[in-house]
Amino acid sequence: MDPKRPWECADMSQVRSEIDRIDGELVRLIAERFGYVERAWHLKKDPSEAHVPWRIQQVIDKVKAHAEERGLPPEMVEMVAAQWRNMIGWFVQYEEEKLRQQEAGNGGNAG
Repeated sequence: MDPKRPWECADMSQVRSEIDRIDGELVRLIAERFGYVERAWHLKKDPSEAHVPWRIQQVIDKVKAHAEERGLPPEMVEMVAAQWRNMIGWFVQYEEEKLRQQEAGNGGNAG
């Protein structure tokens, strides 16, 4: 079944169905992003490499630009950026923990 555009929905059940479809796709994309985070920590050598402020800001700036390009209201652009900061924060903590575990498993010798 092809996705409907918002104006093509004739009733609330169709609107809800499309929202559920989008939510599923968002989760799929976040899971895909997590796969890259999982690979990233394998490529890093030290827990201090997990938190890279300039890269975090670069990602946030790009996300905000994408949201603005899509015509989202300014308040929603900021909400999306806040959600990304939250997600990135979780990913950074995850990487740091994995790298600490790896370091401990190597007797403190990374590599």
